[in-house]
Amino acid sequence: MTLTSVSTPFLDALAQSLPEGTLREAEPRYLEEPRGRFVGLASTAIALPRTVDEVATIVAACNAAGVPVVPYGGGTGLVGGQVKPDGAVPLVLSLERMKAIRAVYPLENVIVAEAGAILADVQTAADDADRLFPLSLAAKGSCTIGGNLSTNAGGVNVLRYGNTRDLCLGIEAVMPSGEIWHGLTRLRKDNTGYDLRNLMVGAEGTLGVITAAALKLSPRPASLGTAFMVVEGPAAALKLLALARSHVGEAVSAFELIHRQGLEFVAETLPDIRQPYEAPPQWMVLVELGLSQDADIALETLFAEALEAGLVQDGLIAQNAGQRQEFWSLREHIPVANKRIGSVSSHDISVPLGALTEFIDVASQKIMDLGKFRINCFGHLGDGNLHFNVFPPKGTHRDSLVHLRDEVKRIVHDLLHEMEGSFSAEHGVGRMKTADLERYADPVRLTAMRAIKQALDPNGIMNPGVILNAPET
Repeated sequence: MTLTSVSTPFLDALAQSLPEGTLREAEPRYLEEPRGRFVGLASTAIALPRTVDEVATIVAACNAAGVPVVPYGGGTGLVGGQVKPDGAVPLVLSLERMKAIRAVYPLENVIVAEAGAILADVQTAADDADRLFPLSLAAKGSCTIGGNLSTNAGGVNVLRYGNTRDLCLGIEAVMPSGEIWHGLTRLRKDNTGYDLRNLMVGAEGTLGVITAAALKLSPRPASLGTAFMVVEGPAAALKLLALARSHVGEAVSAFELIHRQGLEFVAETLPDIRQPYEAPPQWMVLVELGLSQDADIALETLFAEALEAGLVQDGLIAQNAGQRQEFWSLREHIPVANKRIGSVSSHDISVPLGALTEFIDVASQKIMDLGKFRINCFGHLGDGNLHFNVFPPKGTHRDSLVHLRDEVKRIVHDLLHEMEGSFSAEHGVGRMKTADLERYADPVRLTAMRAIKQALDPNGIMNPGVILNAPET
């Protein structure tokens, strides 16, 4: 089917089946994305349903008319999946009115939330039930559960609790036909055929619209211990992680690698953020343990043994909840500082742990051979997810070096491919990385993905141009 731009007659007809105020002209914020790489079509309209039945009505009408649908969560995605910059004008479908916490089952460690629920609100609802919803992102105050699921978001606690996919038991979704899939199971075991849940999670709105989810909760660790530890480099950090796991096993909740450049960016752009060291060390890790008791003692023991083994040179253990929050605030503000500095090319990547140190060394050298750049390498070391971001020299605006962006990206991604890594660890493919997927993905996998898309969305209305760069014909 050839896709058709949303039109006044189409909207007028659809409005007859929906409550007043459900359809309206899209405000500018729905046409933007954080990096400014893509801008949505100006004549875009927006639908703001309140129920899954209303979502079904909207999607069914779009499917019948061939009108493209762009699902919209919190708008925090970094790969352009939430806007459509060209082709047929879409109907943006925002689930911001569907934000209810439908149920909490403390004994089952399950919470059921609608897709428009803000991540921080889900965390609060879990906390009120003396439980933990462990997904934690810097954008937790604005990103939504639907967006988290659609992009299979990661964050700082993946090491212990897994990605969003690992936290999802069941989903309710509207398929491209407008049919509702009632899949809100709370079961931990359900071996009844193809796992449609895991297909929808991470599909970035290309296979349907997630409207609610049953999510795993965990007991709240009674004792948290958080510390900065100075290490010689990534190799020592990996040995420290292995040592930490030998001490406390899966109680290592987070293990973040931080380079001096990130702290310098924070000092330069956010001077009010308190820094742990007057002179930032070259490399450090932010480690957090969650135990039933005595997490601080476990950290002290770990530090002492790591110091004796030559793995760390210095360390600071948070003495109270306020200092712990300061440590995490510094980590969470690194991406904010990055944005203010302005990167030439940013990379959300994952590398096998055994190749991680070599990747950082080789990629850094290749980038420096290309030009005089600043590299901020930081991220979730325990699961191999790095943010390897390349910036202009101090005093130079990125615009003067933006012509090198594609070459920088190619250096990073080619090296990743050689080392069996991924060019997208937790942000998805969106519109920004469709060409990368074509270049680096296994051809058999691509063929299977296209077949799935064709089977579930034969008219191609769901977020066209995201993940798979298909023509609108």
